[in-house]
Amino acid sequence: MSELPHSNLNKVSQEKTMRLAPLFVAFLMTASTFSAAAAEPIKELNISYVKPPFVLQLLVMKDHKLLEKEFQADGIKINWHNMGTSPQAARAMGSGSLDIAGNMNTAALLMLNSEGLPVRVVTGTAHPTSNFAIVSKPGTELSVRDLKGKQVVGPKGTFLHQLLAAALEKEGMKESDVQFINTGIPKALSTILAGHADAALVASSALIKANKAGAKTIINAERLVEPTLVMTTTKQFAEEHPDIVKRVAKVYAESLQWMKDHPAETAEMGAKEHGISIEDAKTLMERSHYFDKMTTKDLEDLKVNQKFLRDNGMMRNEVTVEELVLPVAME
Repeated sequence: MSELPHSNLNKVSQEKTMRLAPLFVAFLMTASTFSAAAAEPIKELNISYVKPPFVLQLLVMKDHKLLEKEFQADGIKINWHNMGTSPQAARAMGSGSLDIAGNMNTAALLMLNSEGLPVRVVTGTAHPTSNFAIVSKPGTELSVRDLKGKQVVGPKGTFLHQLLAAALEKEGMKESDVQFINTGIPKALSTILAGHADAALVASSALIKANKAGAKTIINAERLVEPTLVMTTTKQFAEEHPDIVKRVAKVYAESLQWMKDHPAETAEMGAKEHGISIEDAKTLMERSHYFDKMTTKDLEDLKVNQKFLRDNGMMRNEVTVEELVLPVAME
């Protein structure tokens, strides 16, 4: 992986640099740690597990030790890392401490590749359009227009960030029209429920909890942007260990099939993990639209998202989206 020249960074205006998520600067600083040496058989596989988007396939893989069983004969140790956002996973992959990001939103996927950091799709995970939303402080009823000048908390460099920009653009506004404060989803939820912000970007179980606590939904992603969540790895890891990547995708497909065969047990697992009712877990499962193989529509959605990100100054360089998806993800 080549390091982006610092001279190029200096050409970007301060405003646009601020609009690019902080993870990309950190990633650029660690990108050079990747080695060009010939690959050796791995002894450990580091994969991230993310809680907020309700991607229960990862929970099934982790709790049922499916990867451990798959690679036991190879003597490969599986290390699960709890990382709440795509930026966290990206930083870990940039430093070489993470091989596979169990879940990443395609906004982050596009922005990372735009900055010269080759991240590739191993498999799709979910299309949870109605699970992503902007909510208002309990006791208030705000529209998107009402957000002008107000504090909005949520994770930058994520699909929720893209949702905010799209919602503002629809109303003829810009991100600079609000006070956007970068926080993870759990922090965004606690902040809005404490009344310390006017609006928050939340997803999945955090959205359920926010609504039940009186934080009304201002707008969700439906008819605004199409979220696609995916499992990713670096281009280098995919090229050096194609068999490992293929087997991880196979195990993922097995976990998805298990969920389809055991919906009640899956809902119970999700409810316990997220601290919600089984009925709420079932609702989130229905909204998530889990999948594995990427389609031509997914590729077209990536192109649409790329145009949006570039038009809104959140992505600098155009990428060829077909190159971002590994063959194993399309088979």
